[in-house]
Parts: sequence; C-alpha cells; structure tokens
Amino acid sequence: MSKKIYLLVLTVFLCSFSFSQQEDLSSSDPLVTDRPDATEASSTVGKGILQIETGGLYESFEENDVKQEAYTYNTTLLRYGILDNLELRIGWDFTEGVTKVNGNKLNNVSSGFSPLLLGVKIDISEENGAMPEMALIGHVFPLFTASSDYRPETTGVDFRFSMSHTLSEKSSLGYNLGGQWENDSPEASAIYTLAYGYSISSKFGMYLELYGDIPEDSSANHYWDSGLTYLVSNDLQLDAYIGTSITEGQDFLFGLGASFRLAK
Repeated sequence: MSKKIYLLVLTVFLCSFSFSQQEDLSSSDPLVTDRPDATEASSTVGKGILQIETGGLYESFEENDVKQEAYTYNTTLLRYGILDNLELRIGWDFTEGVTKVNGNKLNNVSSGFSPLLLGVKIDISEENGAMPEMALIGHVFPLFTASSDYRPETTGVDFRFSMSHTLSEKSSLGYNLGGQWENDSPEASAIYTLAYGYSISSKFGMYLELYGDIPEDSSANHYWDSGLTYLVSNDLQLDAYIGTSITEGQDFLFGLGASFRLAK
C-alpha cells in the first residue's frame, strides 16, 4: 500500500475512532447518509441535527503513458437541520494532483482546497405507493473559496431532485435527476444517478450504482461504483467503495469514509 493510500485509510480511521470514544447518542433510527455513492439521499437530517460525513478517495486515469492521479484527503460535508424539512449544507475537499509520464512523477504537483460547497436540501414529499420520497437539493461553489491550484474562472452551480422507492424490507432504489453548470464551462450538463441498495444484515449494507453527466455540446460521461457500509451504531457508519468509468476519464476509483450524527 502506497504512503498516500495509507494516509487516506489513517485519516478515516482516526475520525471514526475519535467519535466512537464519545457517548453513543443512540437516536431511534439509523442515520441516512449522502455518501458513499453519488446518489444523494431523499431526506433531510431533521431539525437540530448535525451530521458530519467525511472520507478520502483515490482516482486515476492513464492515456498514452501519461497517468493522472488525484488523492482527496478530505471530503467533509456538514449537514445541519434548521427545520424538520430543511437542512443547510457546507462541504470542502482537499486534493493533491500528480502527473506521471512513463512511471516518472513530474514536479508540477497541484494541491489545495476545491471551491466551498454551500447549499440546501428541502423535503418535498414522503413515499406513498408509486409516489417516491422526494427532496430538492441546490448548491453553489464560490470560486474565491478555492486554493490557487483549483480556483476556477466562474462560480459553479448545481441542483437535483433526489428520489427513492422502498422495494422490500431489505432493498431500495434511489435516483437523482438534475443539472449543473461546472466551473469554467459555459454549457449546462444534465446529471443522473441510479443506485440499488441492499441490507445484508442489520449492520452491513451494499450498493451498486450508475451515474454520470450529459453536457449540451460535449460527450457524455458515464460511471459505475459499488460499495459496502457498516453501521457501528445508529449514529456512526463506515463505508468503502470502488468504481471506474464506462466512458473514458477514470480508470480506477477507491474511497473510504465515516459518517456520524450529533443529535440536539
């Protein structure tokens, strides 16, 4: 295991270990998280609840003997419920990008924070027969909050409708539909996700997911990933996942994370 991958594992372990030493809040229902998949949950955290979802990931892409690697050591998302059906969202990523040519690392390493994520999630409806549980999520990414290596020319914006259906006591289907205006891109992109989740036991869960984006004037990008979750307690969940792209752009994705909830 490389030193950088080891650092990702250590960071997540320390976050989960420090929380496990605190008093178990034992909320009545297990927490519902927006990680590790790309599909956002279709519910808010609840009034007065602070939920912290963090982790690290590694991804790579190689073309013509040039390999691009990205190590994201911090993917923290803070979710706080100001009403029963409304949550505020703040997120920040710290990433290091590395380029290798024929296996030789170049000196132009980039590192720093990506633009801050600021947003809200609003509950729209509960599940009722064929009607899915639904929420609306919107984010803005102010460019001045990013480090110089990752500072875009324009501010990014996205929105999505998050929906889910209960298939059985052990399985569910979640999906997102929306749009985004990415940093430094004048064209809008449609975004989609589709995730199947299955409860292996009361503690272990797994998922399989397809997701991607479809720009107005560029080629579409499609990906898949799969992962496991482990519910340490109703307020602490660990996760691990792998994935890759179906179209060009990503050879390998690996990530670890932890999510915990602080009740009012």
